[in-house]
Amino acid sequence: MATAGKVIKCKAAVAWEPNKPLVIEEIEVAPPQANEVRIKIVATGVCHSDLYHLFESMNNAYPIVLGHEGAGIIESVGPGVTEFQPGDKVIPLPVPQCRECRFCKSPKTNQCEKAWVADSGNVMALEDSRFTCKGKKVLQFMGTSTFSEYTVLNQIAVAKIDPAAPLDKVCLLGCGICTGYGAAVNTAKVEPGSTCAVFGLGAVGLAAVMGCYVAGAKRIIAVDINPEKFEKAKVFGATDFINPKDHDKPIHEVLIEMTDGGVDFSLECVGNVGVMRSALESCIKGWGVSVIVGFTNMDDFAARPIQLIGGRTWKGSLVGGFKTKDGVPELVKAYLNKKIKLDEFITHNMALAQANDAIELMKHSKCVRTVLSVSPQ
Repeated sequence: MATAGKVIKCKAAVAWEPNKPLVIEEIEVAPPQANEVRIKIVATGVCHSDLYHLFESMNNAYPIVLGHEGAGIIESVGPGVTEFQPGDKVIPLPVPQCRECRFCKSPKTNQCEKAWVADSGNVMALEDSRFTCKGKKVLQFMGTSTFSEYTVLNQIAVAKIDPAAPLDKVCLLGCGICTGYGAAVNTAKVEPGSTCAVFGLGAVGLAAVMGCYVAGAKRIIAVDINPEKFEKAKVFGATDFINPKDHDKPIHEVLIEMTDGGVDFSLECVGNVGVMRSALESCIKGWGVSVIVGFTNMDDFAARPIQLIGGRTWKGSLVGGFKTKDGVPELVKAYLNKKIKLDEFITHNMALAQANDAIELMKHSKCVRTVLSVSPQ
């Protein structure tokens, strides 16, 4: 392409400081260096992790371009890149897969030693960046930054997908949908005929409901304090709905009564440590499995030892347990083959310039997923 090897000036939604609106700025995106690719982002979802960084996280990683749930087209590749070529449709990966480290080689995990989290801890952005704006370096969120018309990623954090895939739909597989769906099918390993409870019916929770359904659960109890979400949960396979506000006893007691001792599997998709405990306590003793899916790093969580000694298992799930380079393209195929849903998650479509409106919708639980149109294909 004519832009290969050159700095690209483009639009991006920049967060200059926490708790403030994003600003649409012209930024400079440097060419990809060794083992990197530059991607034209076509569409991106707005995920709660973006809001977490902006409104809840205590770190000072600013200015930054948020967004990590995107899809786009390779514009150019740096030295040493053989897996991709300009024109490839791709999904950026917040959790990479280098295929070489001990984690990537192990079937026990989907983590990678070369992930940004290995070095940056709670910062959620490495110091190195290909972005500048007004003479200042701008950080890349989770190594991706999809709220920009162009972004640069290491090739280990990019998945090549079917060229037939609609980017404004499959962008959701970059984070939220594979996170919830995979938590059910990969991490919990939901079994046919089982009873499940899903706490929180945002996009991740609804994807967990879908995962439970696809795995063959016979009863899927959706738990949320917003009763308007139940009709949407039914679309993905929920059979029952509970609003904790409707009961004068703890929600785990309600679930235990409903299920003759507790559910086989529970998935916490809120990111609240109190809800995590409720989800664990709603599981049946002996074999119940509870999975923490909602992201937070702000508080400690707690339980009584007897709850685990008695046979329950408490697990965490990162990006649904998928080894991303392998798993995300397979999920794209599953969508194209109508094995999983994506369109039904999208409640709003907006332009990148409306990023703050999309954030407000999510902040006030007025959407499931908003997809921002970033660049024309």
